[in-house]
Amino acid sequence: MSGSPAFAAKIAPDKGWRSKLASSPCTGCILDYNPAAGQKVKEGRIIYLTINAINIPLQVVPDVADNSSLRQAEARILASGFKLNDIQYVPGEKDWVYGVKYRERMLAIGDKVPMGATLTLMVGDGNREVLEGDSLSADESMGNPDEAVSEGSAADESWF
Repeated sequence: MSGSPAFAAKIAPDKGWRSKLASSPCTGCILDYNPAAGQKVKEGRIIYLTINAINIPLQVVPDVADNSSLRQAEARILASGFKLNDIQYVPGEKDWVYGVKYRERMLAIGDKVPMGATLTLMVGDGNREVLEGDSLSADESMGNPDEAVSEGSAADESWF
């Protein structure tokens, strides 16, 4: 038995068979069927067909960016049925996941990609850069804390 889904749907009722379809993530014709070829099938029994899907189903990528370590992110992505490319290292905290890419495009929360797609994790390399608006740079720009207290002490006394 081979052919298209339309062919399978047409001959099943003529033979007195019921069929259930299971799709596969590639396009084409019937991939498999159960019971196997040559086996006798009683009237009213179900024949299971595995047919190539026309469109690859999309799946939401797990939210691992900015809230997961490398180990946690790998586990969640692999458990969701995706594959992983080599890790792309970026400046940041060591083994912290900063983003997920699919085909060089950064994914946002809730983005969908084809099931079984290969994703790239953007992970911190342990060389954290201090950015201008970062809280770490604010500590350095404060200067000597003793000087700040002495300048503001007159204002503090007048307040009482």
